[in-house]
Amino acid sequence: MYAVFKTGGKQYKVKSGDILSVEKLVADLGDKVRFNEILALGGDNPLIGTPLVDGACVEAEILNQAKGKKVIHFVKRRRKHSSQRKKGHRQDLTILKVLDIKSDQKVNEEASFEIVRKVTKNSKVSTSKIAETGKDKKASPSKAINPEIKTKSVNSTKKTADVKKNVEKKVTPKKNIEKTSNKK
Repeated sequence: MYAVFKTGGKQYKVKSGDILSVEKLVADLGDKVRFNEILALGGDNPLIGTPLVDGACVEAEILNQAKGKKVIHFVKRRRKHSSQRKKGHRQDLTILKVLDIKSDQKVNEEASFEIVRKVTKNSKVSTSKIAETGKDKKASPSKAINPEIKTKSVNSTKKTADVKKNVEKKVTPKKNIEKTSNKK
């Protein structure tokens, strides 16, 4: 069974298990989303909507939020005036994996897509480990105030200044050219 659905101003023909990239969706990684604007269903009983198929939806899981390839937009305006402009653009994309295509589902007709299930974010580091080590993510900016780092940077600037002085002190020897006079 396949479905044709619309999102981001484009139409996509998908079947269960397909991986595709669409215009950026406002959702997190791992979220399960449902697309409600189904234009056609195919398979044993093909069904074409007028303009949408009632009760049909496509469920997908968000695998990644990424950027597309860079598109170069070059404009040259007039001949003999050398007016040129070069701009680049990378489109934000969402990579999806289609989980299921349903034809008899109660869907929200007002929204083109909806988030069905949000991913809960579990903290990977327990608070007991933070208490044992005495380190916290918020304490990391204090490293910038460490005096050892400051002395290293000051020493390196002194070294570069000394090198510059030595370069300036070196004088290339000038060749004394004796004037030869023709005495007779």
